[in-house]
Amino acid sequence: MFKGSGVALITPFDENNNVNYDVLSKLIDFQIENDTDAIIICGTTGESSTLSLEEKKEVIKFTVEKTKKRIPVIAGTGSNSTSDAIYISKYAQSVGADGLLLVTPYYNKCTQDGLYLHYEAIAKNVNIPIILYNVPSRTGVNIETETLTKLSKIDNIVGIKEASSNISQIASIFSKVRNDFLVYSGNDDQILPILSLGGAGIISVLANIFPKDTHKICENFFEGNIDEARKLQLKYFDVIKGLFCEVNPIPVKEALNYLGYNVGKCRLPLCDMKKENKEYLLKNIENIKDIL
Repeated sequence: MFKGSGVALITPFDENNNVNYDVLSKLIDFQIENDTDAIIICGTTGESSTLSLEEKKEVIKFTVEKTKKRIPVIAGTGSNSTSDAIYISKYAQSVGADGLLLVTPYYNKCTQDGLYLHYEAIAKNVNIPIILYNVPSRTGVNIETETLTKLSKIDNIVGIKEASSNISQIASIFSKVRNDFLVYSGNDDQILPILSLGGAGIISVLANIFPKDTHKICENFFEGNIDEARKLQLKYFDVIKGLFCEVNPIPVKEALNYLGYNVGKCRLPLCDMKKENKEYLLKNIENIKDIL
């Protein structure tokens, strides 16, 4: 799949709340020009929960065509409906996506057996690589290590984006899964800890605004420059805190608009940031800009 920093790209909207493809095009070029290692489209940060099925299809197809194989495109095709996830996953494969990111089913709160059957069914219907996405704080479902170990034996399930924040659980994953199974940090404040356990990189919100340095955290670690990687991880601590002081992607869209990218607002029910949170976020972005 990829090694390093994959950006969990936002979906820009225009003043009428429609997908803004002109801005999306510019964002894709900006990411590639600043060393991002992969683009993850239509994920949580891309507001997949409020994109219609047709919008998802259009955004995935546009991103694949715009990227032109310069870096991998991984399509967020997860759903709490297995049949819907199969449908959009097959579509993403048909238009040239390099891989899939599949969040755990949400709200249904399936059992671990149901979780296995859900992912197994999707994997049987596509041939491209699958990255599972574990974010129990948002979905209410945790992929237990035993379940993941079973899933990792399915040929095209190649990795996991781990956003449980549970370092002990993540360590247990490394001790159980096959050596070539990829584990990506799903939290920007845990890039280095997960890399130190054997992680392959990060699927990042921070990379939307600081792609080059997010890439460099990983690059420095892989090249053995651990102290430089540590300095960069800590350099962005307060920015990362600001990016998650309200529900993602509210703050990162605020940051991008502040930096002049005109990505529009989030769709309801996500709303504008509270004044004090916005001030905290923008102050810390300015602090970073001053030392770049």
